[in-house]
Amino acid sequence: MFIDGKTIYFDSRPVITGSAGVVGKKEGEGPLGGDFDEIFEDTTMGQDSFELAESAMLHAAIIKALSNAKKSPSEVTFAMTGDLLDQCVGSCFAVKDLQIPFIGMYGACSTMALALANAAILVDGGADCCVAGASSHFCSSERQFRFPLEYGGQRPPTAQWTVTGAGAATVEQENEQNRRDSVKIKAVQIGTITDLGIKDANNMGAAMAPVYVSMDS
Repeated sequence: MFIDGKTIYFDSRPVITGSAGVVGKKEGEGPLGGDFDEIFEDTTMGQDSFELAESAMLHAAIIKALSNAKKSPSEVTFAMTGDLLDQCVGSCFAVKDLQIPFIGMYGACSTMALALANAAILVDGGADCCVAGASSHFCSSERQFRFPLEYGGQRPPTAQWTVTGAGAATVEQENEQNRRDSVKIKAVQIGTITDLGIKDANNMGAAMAPVYVSMDS
């Protein structure tokens, strides 16, 4: 790899060989409902807490992404996932039974992109296979990350909601078998922090606008 400014270019072209997305009932009812691999009708996913439900979603997404890539957990060099919970505990419980070397990621809304970037860097550096993932759950995130549900704050109709869902992707070195049909990661760009002074906690879109400006430029 070589670095030019904020951009890391890869000598090889790491490829995404499998991916999966699982969501909750509300997300499944939206316009993208037909694109998800699994939709959970029960927001607790049969678990005893929303936090455990989030772990179950991420675990399901990872297993599905590995299956789509025709990989077993034992073939994965590193797993890197993140969430909005304290100490990335949702990711820890999602991955612990898979016995894959684990790297916790935290980037809030950028966690999936951050995990994919680091997976590509590791694969370009010699790792055979990495799995990247991210998750959030409306109830666990609101309780730990934004406004506690028990606080009873009134949400305006235009406020964004934290998604209930999880996604994962398997990243591997390019070879003859996966070269033609897989999505290739040619480079990643690491941005700088830009604070536009947005003070409306309900307007997450405005706070993240500089990211999209940077991507477009």
